Amino acid sequence: MDKVLNFKQGRVPLLISMPHAGLHLTPAVAAGLIPEAQSLPDTDWHIPTLYDFAQELGASTLAAEYSRFVIDLNRPSDDKPLYVGATTGLFPATLFDGVPLFIEGKEPSKAERATYLEQIWTPYHQTLQQELARLKAEFGYALLFDAHSIRSVIPHLFDGKLPDFNLGTFNGAACDPELASQLQAICAAHPQYSHVLNGRFKGGHITRHYGNPAQDIHAVQLELGQCTYMEEFEPFRYRQDLAEPTRVVLRQLLQGLLAWGQKHYT
Repeated sequence: MDKVLNFKQGRVPLLISMPHAGLHLTPAVAAGLIPEAQSLPDTDWHIPTLYDFAQELGASTLAAEYSRFVIDLNRPSDDKPLYVGATTGLFPATLFDGVPLFIEGKEPSKAERATYLEQIWTPYHQTLQQELARLKAEFGYALLFDAHSIRSVIPHLFDGKLPDFNLGTFNGAACDPELASQLQAICAAHPQYSHVLNGRFKGGHITRHYGNPAQDIHAVQLELGQCTYMEEFEPFRYRQDLAEPTRVVLRQLLQGLLAWGQKHYT
């Protein structure tokens, strides 16, 4: 495998994880995808660009290089389902629309997938774990923001149009409820955007596994409707005019996380 992740260490107790931003494919996955999947439609498009102000805030960032079509870094290694109903697994078999992802008989082999687990999934999670441990050792606590985006209308996965900002704290288990309330209040201060806490998206494996308020690690997932910053269909163009107002809210959310941590732990 070539480079499997992009990690930049920051100077404040916040790590931003971007597990679905990757665009690289392995030869086996590239050869097996159905034509409709070759444009990688289920990618969390442009997330590193959208959050490129993170460095200015001093946050650490961790972004995947490989597509979720190779292996989904926001699923547990045992592939235990996270949601009731339609969802995708550690090795996705379908597009978000429910259509089979691979040409029949062209899926990667078990041996190839074992390699993806060892060489792509494991390094990402080791880096995530090590950075959270470093932040906690240095600051006494760590904040984890898992950054995602998704097409705003996907009938196979959810009814109607998704709210713009979907905050997930695994029903309060992954972060302090006061922190979640403050993040909700920030969203509410921007009524041009809709928002929800622990709606259809409550946080995937990363939020659930690493968020542990009793151990002073607070994790929040944001699933952002892609209509707030880009064109949702090919060629998936980034829209600066849409993105800039959205980035104002994102910046305030991250600043809110940091301000809460500073106040809560000093």
